[in-house]
Amino acid sequence: MSSHQPVAGMSAVDPEFLSSQPPSMASKSEPNRNPNYDPKKPHITDTPMTRKNWYKHVDWLNTFFIIGIPMMGLVAAWWTPLQFKTAIWTVVYYFWTGLGITAGYHRLWAHKSYSATLPLQIFLAAVGGGAVEGSIRWWSRGHRAHHRYTDTVKDPYSVRKGLMYSHIGWMVMKQNPKRIGRTDISDLNDDPVVVWQHKNYIKVVLFMGLIFPTLVAGIGWGDWWGGYIYAGILRIFFVQQATFCVNSLAHWLGDQPFDDRNSPRDHLITALVTLGEGYHNFHHEFPSDYRNAIEWFQYDPTKWSIALWSKLGLAYDLKQFRSNEIEKGRVQQKQKKLDQQRSKLDWGVPLDQLPVVEWEDYVEQVANGRGLVAVAGVVHDVSDFIREHPGGKALIKSGLGKDATAMFNGGVYNHSNAAHNLLSTMRVGVIRGGCEVEIWKRAQRENKDVQFVKDDQGNKIIRAGNQITKIEQPIVSASAA
Repeated sequence: MSSHQPVAGMSAVDPEFLSSQPPSMASKSEPNRNPNYDPKKPHITDTPMTRKNWYKHVDWLNTFFIIGIPMMGLVAAWWTPLQFKTAIWTVVYYFWTGLGITAGYHRLWAHKSYSATLPLQIFLAAVGGGAVEGSIRWWSRGHRAHHRYTDTVKDPYSVRKGLMYSHIGWMVMKQNPKRIGRTDISDLNDDPVVVWQHKNYIKVVLFMGLIFPTLVAGIGWGDWWGGYIYAGILRIFFVQQATFCVNSLAHWLGDQPFDDRNSPRDHLITALVTLGEGYHNFHHEFPSDYRNAIEWFQYDPTKWSIALWSKLGLAYDLKQFRSNEIEKGRVQQKQKKLDQQRSKLDWGVPLDQLPVVEWEDYVEQVANGRGLVAVAGVVHDVSDFIREHPGGKALIKSGLGKDATAMFNGGVYNHSNAAHNLLSTMRVGVIRGGCEVEIWKRAQRENKDVQFVKDDQGNKIIRAGNQITKIEQPIVSASAA
């Protein structure tokens, strides 16, 4: 299985195991490796940050593009009026370049969740470059590593290192190449569109990021400076921040309906910000699915765009996980949450931990004043409940020292599921030979195959109506008068 198609559990890798891998994982000959990289030379991140060397830890080029230029754009916008046409064009181009990342970089190239015709590939590579987030090769390499090593030390933008680090810190601070997980991008090295964009990336960025949006506004309605500031610089800033939210907000805010072993989460707010990428828990579980949102009411314009392109013949081979597998993941996570809730509740002393009581001893303890009642062979101490019994003290007292199975299960009153649950919290023993409990206990000691369902905490699951005291057909007992 390729490294960029992780399955459930693949991302839960032991960091210590990863760090024990041979140095070749960060070798100079790896695909897309900087030729000037020397794995034997100490990296600046190997040294503590101090007042004297802090500037060496900063990636100044990224800082200039991600923070410096947008700050200058904000200052220039103070003296640049925003025309209505320019505002509309800025929003439109924001969506184009955003889709270049979400539908192009992410779902088409990083995850191969669908195939695209050459015209669509060229369009997505161009507008994706206009988002100024690196080339397709660089972006996909890091994203595949993020999926493979989610939340570990080898995750390039792990949220475990802090929310701000996962959002922007990983780009403005230098990273040690020897610590970041490596992934296979050989398929992208064989893609002519990807290779062309990578080789000409600076030209693509300058033209699609700044020149093209300026030309549209300038030639279209004479707003050259507004097109440059708003549709160019500030639009780049906002589309970058939106994309960064997938690395940060999508791992911090929301629910985890499919798996909670790692940080990815689903949330509408993140989806609104990221053109549908906010259903991130689903995405990490089913990364090769072209959808992030699978419900009709969930916001995923990236999915809608891919579906539209498919109708127009521009996209094909749209991949979807089988609904059966998706529902299995959802049910398993629901069951896990139920098990966690169940573990916090008092279900009574487990049957295998109860002492075996002789019938004569049971009767004798009642004669000595203890409020014991036997139901289905299980002895319960109801002393503190006699006064609270909804049916009155007389009825519950009539069952003390007797086999009250029949009267409890319909002979006098067919008690509710809640009554059986409450009774289970009062267990103190089992009658020898009184029911299947003793046989069950003996089978446990002999390691025989005893069939029952356990939750993920290892506790027996008692479903409504399946309590040991619940007997569908009341047992006729002479002592239950």
